[in-house]
Amino acid sequence: MANFNRVILLGNLTRDPELRTTPKGTSVCQFGMAVNRVYRTGDSGETQEETTFVDLEAWGKQAEIISKYVSKGNPLFVEGRLKFDSWESKEGEKRSKLKVIVENMQLMPRESSGHSASRPAQDSAPSPRSGSAPAAASDDIEEDVPF
Repeated sequence: MANFNRVILLGNLTRDPELRTTPKGTSVCQFGMAVNRVYRTGDSGETQEETTFVDLEAWGKQAEIISKYVSKGNPLFVEGRLKFDSWESKEGEKRSKLKVIVENMQLMPRESSGHSASRPAQDSAPSPRSGSAPAAASDDIEEDVPF
């Protein structure tokens, strides 16, 4: 049976990214994101909003870019996959966590008047790029990002 594991999110960071380096020198960045959903109730048509909090992890060049250019409250567009981690605590309790491993990402402009953080700044969402890094994560990125 075929399987498919793909997540696409646009939200705001709930905390500053934490950048670490593995013993082999690979960068890894962990951060959280809040994604809002606005909907109307069936009977009264009243507008409701719910927020989902998601833990994310980025590796390599993308981890470095996220830690350098994005901070708490900033919007970020990510594409990745779900990963389930389980472990046993020091007290012997079983623990588990579902997180998103970032495979592609796009830096988003900070919200300003006339722009909504609920949609990408471009007219259409970025197309998936299988096996390649997004434009923002290319090796030829300039030091000053224009936003």
